[in-house]
Amino acid sequence: MVEKYSRQREALLKELNSRCDHPTADTIYLSLRERIPNISLGTVYRNLSKLAESGKIQQLHVDGPDHFDGDIKEHSHFFCKKCDTVFDVAIPAGLRLEDLVKQNIADSVDKQVIQFYGTCKKCVSVDLQNKKIIC
Repeated sequence: MVEKYSRQREALLKELNSRCDHPTADTIYLSLRERIPNISLGTVYRNLSKLAESGKIQQLHVDGPDHFDGDIKEHSHFFCKKCDTVFDVAIPAGLRLEDLVKQNIADSVDKQVIQFYGTCKKCVSVDLQNKKIIC
């Protein structure tokens, strides 16, 4: 089925592809509303779902609100549990976990998704600055 063209969906995709971060739907909505005042939050959510289902963007599921990534190449992410920031993680090309899986479990691997969770360096630094040492 051919997807009907939508000016708002096109603007949403362009917005997401222009960003280096991994925004939530609310963040994208606030950014788009500056250029498209009549866009609704429901339209943003609906179109993000369509774009993710069609494989044009990645939808990243975490404990809080989903984040979205315009970069659809296979890559990993780190989720900071303190500031809710999502970072891209470059895995060295020589590290081929799918080969290990193929040797021991599966005949083929179609996709690999690696996600890391923890506290980013910025949040750890802030935590250390805010701690008071009592003797």
